[in-house]
Amino acid sequence: MSRADSRPSRRAFIGATGAVAATGLTAGCESPAPKPSRHPSPASPAKVSPTGRYQAGITLPQPAQPNLLAVVADLGDAVAVGPLLAELGQAVLTLTAGTDPRLLGLPPGDLTVTIGVGPRLVRRADPSLPGAADLPRFSRERIAPQARGGDLLMQICAGDPLLLPVVAAALLEQAGHRIRERWRQSGRRGPNVPVDKDISAPRNLLGFIDGVVGPHTAAEHQRHLWLAGPAAVGGGTIAVVRRMELDLPRFTALSVADQEAVFGRRRATGAPLSGGTAAGDPDLGAKTPDGRYLVPADAHVRRANPNVVGVGLMLRRSYSTDEPAPGLLFISFQNDIRTFTNTLARMDDSDALLRFTTTTASATFLILPGFDQQHPLGAKMFR
Repeated sequence: MSRADSRPSRRAFIGATGAVAATGLTAGCESPAPKPSRHPSPASPAKVSPTGRYQAGITLPQPAQPNLLAVVADLGDAVAVGPLLAELGQAVLTLTAGTDPRLLGLPPGDLTVTIGVGPRLVRRADPSLPGAADLPRFSRERIAPQARGGDLLMQICAGDPLLLPVVAAALLEQAGHRIRERWRQSGRRGPNVPVDKDISAPRNLLGFIDGVVGPHTAAEHQRHLWLAGPAAVGGGTIAVVRRMELDLPRFTALSVADQEAVFGRRRATGAPLSGGTAAGDPDLGAKTPDGRYLVPADAHVRRANPNVVGVGLMLRRSYSTDEPAPGLLFISFQNDIRTFTNTLARMDDSDALLRFTTTTASATFLILPGFDQQHPLGAKMFR
């Protein structure tokens, strides 16, 4: 063997010495191996109180957490609704406090659980209460019987996606045989884009900023969001939950200008095609010199405009999904179900956006008023 053959290559030498340094073996060296650098751990998200006049997970926290799991279930006919809700409320208190062993050691962070009851249970308590009406059927729906309606909604939100299935399992275990799960859907929101002072919204799966229009101030919440009627529902709200598949390939094939015409907004900034800022109202009367509307007649921002429809504002949340198909989990909160139904009826007529959607699950729920240790969840409605 020649000297050249017996000598280790330069690459092998560097690799060997690198391995020695990496393992901290410093024989023959006077200086100790450098300590591995530590990256500062991200700050834990602020805890969200589960108690108060309103349930958490609607206006608090702000902005909303990036991860959501919605679980829809049915109750047996003989189940006592009041005790079940009280138990679920107590479980929410221990889960969000981090004292429930079913969390498996996971810190709760900004965990929120929001619970609502479906129209059948509302009618059982009092048919005259808000939330007693089922959602009507609309076009562009392909909904299996299992995915339409439901008695119970458990909306679980958190910054840590690992919490969602763990908390859902704990709540279902708490309810036991008294409930039967119908369907569930998880979703996520992208980073929030600032659109105005104290207002931000994420982009949806189609690339557009979603959820700009809505009640943002406390006064707007009182007017459009919270129920102010009987004590049984005061401090609650009405939720609509709909899962939609999106025809991404067909939408992606459009030019950016044609995509913007579908929404009536600029994709990059969210500003209306009529001009102004993302948070400003579109000028639906603005026209080009040749007489065409700047915001097309079938644009989503025109068809769903609350001033045109003649309804109040809804607090809208959209979460992107990839199972069972790419799409959106749409959730809206409002104190009058007609805010949603009248809006969708007008969209159903000729909204360009709906041509790219198919609804595969749909339900509405009365989100119960807030609760605490002295006032159990749902106690004023179900005694």
